[in-house]
Amino acid sequence: MTSEPHPVQSTPAPQRWSTLFLAIAALFVTCLLVANIIAVKLVMMAFVLLPAGILIFPLSYLFGDVLTEVYGYAATRPVIWLGFACNVLAVIAIAVAGWLPAAPFWHLQQAYTAILGFTPRLLLASFTAYLVGEFLNSFVLAKLKIATRGRWLWTRTIGSTCLGEGVDSLLFISIAFWGILPFPLLAPTILTQWAIKVGYEVVMTPLTYAIVTFLKRHEGRDTYDDQTDFSPILLGKLLALLSKQAPSREATVWHTTD
Repeated sequence: MTSEPHPVQSTPAPQRWSTLFLAIAALFVTCLLVANIIAVKLVMMAFVLLPAGILIFPLSYLFGDVLTEVYGYAATRPVIWLGFACNVLAVIAIAVAGWLPAAPFWHLQQAYTAILGFTPRLLLASFTAYLVGEFLNSFVLAKLKIATRGRWLWTRTIGSTCLGEGVDSLLFISIAFWGILPFPLLAPTILTQWAIKVGYEVVMTPLTYAIVTFLKRHEGRDTYDDQTDFSPILLGKLLALLSKQAPSREATVWHTTD
C-alpha cells in the first residue's frame, strides 16, 4: 500500500528590500545609462550648447535623493555602485559589438563607432564625476537630514544637488575637455551645466516631495544615518571583519504610523 504524497507548502524567501525600493533603484540606474548614451548628441537650447544627456541625467540625482531620504545612505551606497557596474557593463558591451566584424551588407560601422564609441579620456571623466558626485550628494543629504532633524526637505535635496552636481560638472568638464576647449570657455561651460542641473532639481522639488511622502507612508520608514559608516567602500565593515568585531549599527529607522 503506497501512501499518498503530502503536498509541500513552499515558504517565500525573506525579502530584504521592498518592491518600491527596487523600482526607484531601477529608475536611478536607467536614467544614468540613458543619459550616458544620448550624451553624444549636442543640442542648442536658448543659444547654449549642451549634451542631450542633461535632459535626463538630473533625474538620477532626484532618485538618489529619494533613496537616501527614505532608505538612508547605507541603502543608497550599493545602488550607486550598481549604477557604476551597469555603466561599465554597457561600455564593454558597446565596445565588443563595435569590434565584431560587420555583415557585408551593413554599411553603418563608421556611424556606430562615431555615435557609440568612447574615448578613454571621456570614460575616465564620466566614471570619476559620477562616483564622486553621487556619493557626495548622498552624504550631504544624509548629514543635513540629521542636522535639520528631518525638517525642510527642500534644503537637503537642493543643497546636496548644488554640491554633488557642482563637483560632477567640474570634474567631467575639466577631465574631458581640458586642452580641447579654450581655457576661457571652461568655467562658463561648467557653470552653465551646474546651473541647469540645479534648476532642474528646483523645478522638480514638488515631485520629490510627493514621491518621498508616498514612500515614507507606504514603507513605514524614515531612516536617519546617525550611526552609519559613510565610507563609499565600507572600510569600517572590512576592518571590523578582519578584527572579528561586530560592525556598528548602520542607521536609525523610524517607523511611521500614519
